[in-house]
Amino acid sequence: MLLDGISDGGLNLSLSKQRIGTAAKQFAHLHNIRFDKLKKLAVNLGEEQEKLYLESKITRDILRYELIKSSEAIEKVLRRGFENEGELKGYRRGVITFMGYLISYESHRRSNIMLMLKQNGYKLPKSISYDIWDWNKL
Repeated sequence: MLLDGISDGGLNLSLSKQRIGTAAKQFAHLHNIRFDKLKKLAVNLGEEQEKLYLESKITRDILRYELIKSSEAIEKVLRRGFENEGELKGYRRGVITFMGYLISYESHRRSNIMLMLKQNGYKLPKSISYDIWDWNKL
């Protein structure tokens, strides 16, 4: 949803020379965190993922494809954990804590993207700004 509300120019905005400074690289980093967790928690699902190298050209289509693929794999890991009475092999605190970690991390990353865009004078469509809070649309 947020990705689709950012123009190609907006995806390349940055306030920083840091490795993950642009919006596109922050989305890629978010995917890579999922990728790393999947490699540890569900090797078979992790092997189906592609790491996004921040030094390479990262397009909207690549981001959309990889983010959807990694979110589907994460969903499978969470389902397995819930079906296994909350136990998540490789994550000793269980599936609820892991899900909380993901929500917190991805919210943090999303807010970083939105703040960076705002500081660059980039205006997101109001529908995007409001819809990220409308969980009925997820």
